[in-house]
Amino acid sequence: MKVFALAAALVAFAVVPASAHGPTRQKIVETVDIDKPVDQVWPIIKDFDSISKWHPAIASSVATKGNEVDSVRHLVLKAPGDPSFDEVLDKYDAAGHSYKYEIPKVDPKILPVNDYTSTISVLDNGKGGSTVEWKGAFYRGYMLNDPPPELNDENSVAAVRKVYRAGLDNIKKIAESGK
Repeated sequence: MKVFALAAALVAFAVVPASAHGPTRQKIVETVDIDKPVDQVWPIIKDFDSISKWHPAIASSVATKGNEVDSVRHLVLKAPGDPSFDEVLDKYDAAGHSYKYEIPKVDPKILPVNDYTSTISVLDNGKGGSTVEWKGAFYRGYMLNDPPPELNDENSVAAVRKVYRAGLDNIKKIAESGK
């Protein structure tokens, strides 16, 4: 009888941590192929503070130290009330045509994420053109269990994917139009 009670207690103990599991880190990758070589696409996005020139949702972007690591990019969105947030440059690789940045804190009503990091890169696609790859990793907008629908994993992923698609599609448009 004691063996059964011990086994039951161990099973109950093992189930409790599993049911208390919090959010899972989400990872997404979006790409766009562009019929222009890397050396014609990279200049469009290479400057950390140039996102307002190529992303249709960004009204302005100013970086404190340009392309230097730890530069803080202040973004103001094209939306009622001019919502804004900051991003910090973690790594800049001009030769590798990429940079990595993070969002230290953002109002989940603006972007429903926590602990967000992202890398954007321009890669040679081997066909005379390039591929722009935008990768992100983050937690949903609500860090506790049972998030409200607008802050759950699915909606957080959808929001980031929408941001990436809008930017990537516009980079393609700019690069291929030559403007």
